[in-house]
Amino acid sequence: MYEIAIKNLKFKTIIGILDFERKIEQKVRVDCFIRYDDERDFIDYTRVVEEIKSIVIKGKFGLIEDALNSLIDSLKSRFQAIKSIKITICKPEILGDCLISVTKLKKF
Repeated sequence: MYEIAIKNLKFKTIIGILDFERKIEQKVRVDCFIRYDDERDFIDYTRVVEEIKSIVIKGKFGLIEDALNSLIDSLKSRFQAIKSIKITICKPEILGDCLISVTKLKKF
């Protein structure tokens, strides 16, 4: 079993349900862990990073949960060797005194 760990991927996007979140991009941080079995069917982590950024930026999601579901569906479709995936999306600046994050784990 192999695991790709993408940690602390940072970019700006529209995400959230509050009025100001729908108008102004905010920083997000994504951590993604992908497990797969076969080294012959390797997963190109640069393509995974591109896919994560593209989906979240283009999606302009209201809920983090919707972004996570979309990411998992898209990554599994594009990289069929995935056996499990764990993704966390963090909104580090939404509240002044803490970090807010949501995580989803999916096994195939």
